[in-house]
Amino acid sequence: MTIKFKSIAILGYPRDLNLFLNHKILYDWLIKKGYNVVIEKSISKFLNLKNPNIATLIQIGEKCELGIVIGGDGNMLCVLKKLFSYPIKIIGINCGNLGFLADLNPDDMIVKLSEILSGFYYIEKRFLLEVNIFDKKIKKKSFAINEIVLHPEKISKMIEFEVYISKKFAFYQRSDGIIISTPTGSTGYALSAGGPILSLSSKSIVIVPMLPHTLSARPIVISNNDIIKLKLFNLENKLKISCDGQVKLSIFNEKKIYIYKSKYFVNFIHPNNYHYLNVLRKKLNWSKNFF
Repeated sequence: MTIKFKSIAILGYPRDLNLFLNHKILYDWLIKKGYNVVIEKSISKFLNLKNPNIATLIQIGEKCELGIVIGGDGNMLCVLKKLFSYPIKIIGINCGNLGFLADLNPDDMIVKLSEILSGFYYIEKRFLLEVNIFDKKIKKKSFAINEIVLHPEKISKMIEFEVYISKKFAFYQRSDGIIISTPTGSTGYALSAGGPILSLSSKSIVIVPMLPHTLSARPIVISNNDIIKLKLFNLENKLKISCDGQVKLSIFNEKKIYIYKSKYFVNFIHPNNYHYLNVLRKKLNWSKNFF
């Protein structure tokens, strides 16, 4: 059963200020349609609106039913990192480069949103990863929609660690790091490092070595119910945990890192004709004739 949205937020801070014209077009259209429209506080000054309803991201999560993010995947990730613990639904209008997370494009956003707001859409729930860094107790934790990466603070520094999967020893590795990715993130850094593309409906996590010091190291796909433990060695080199390339946690004396499926989900809104294979074919030029 589809939900008819009443309170809608406009979000997203594009790199090109000229793209704020899309925010203004969308705002005027939604107001004309009679929706309660909320503008994210950090972008309101660029829109030159008369007495807009302004709110922070947290306030938007608390009171809005739908969030429309205008920008690229970076904008989508920034918004989702703040809103994943709220029931708000999210759809993106891609003004970036590839835009795997944003379904719509500015040229037909009004037509597509008109269909969605009439009830012709479906909701897709995608799980997040949670990371906990331990010594004798939890020191730090964070969440990721795409991937969690263990890496040295300085590039070209080999690190050593063991990987355990659901309490079972999997492998020892010397490498530049390791990527732990959700299906959502499998088209990001994990793909660049040689990992597989996962179906969004797969209940899987992919583990991808980063420049391993052996030819036998290969990506591995595991269940999203598995718990991954990273046991670290030789911590004279400062290490980092990066979550979606945005949140970075420093590692000093901590010896163990646990990564697992979070209890939280993000709720994406898709048009009824959305299909992930169509997205891959378009974004990765699978059908392009190179000859």
